[in-house]
Amino acid sequence: MEKLFSYGTLQLPQVQESLFGRILAGTKEELPGYKVETLKIKDQAVIEKSGTAMHPILVQTDKPEDVVAGMVFEITQAELKKADEYEVDDYRRTLATMRSGTQAWIYCSASE
Repeated sequence: MEKLFSYGTLQLPQVQESLFGRILAGTKEELPGYKVETLKIKDQAVIEKSGTAMHPILVQTDKPEDVVAGMVFEITQAELKKADEYEVDDYRRTLATMRSGTQAWIYCSASE
């Protein structure tokens, strides 16, 4: 199983149902050293799944006082690939360490 940190639309039940065919169970986590900004999505399929063109995006700051709250979900490799397909090119997937020490995949700004 893979661990995936979500701080935005991947927490929405309609997005989870659409992508994975199920509602995910997760645990609350915090990601230090990042902040959330807003990104306008142009991909119509993503907008339809999420219901909005405005999506949050993680930006690395390396400041310990910057913390993003979210959920860590356990998903399969196949589900991780579906999440990769859902995220537009403005995002990149990378491994990060949560405040608890748990390692999880995150989607952050690809321009860093």
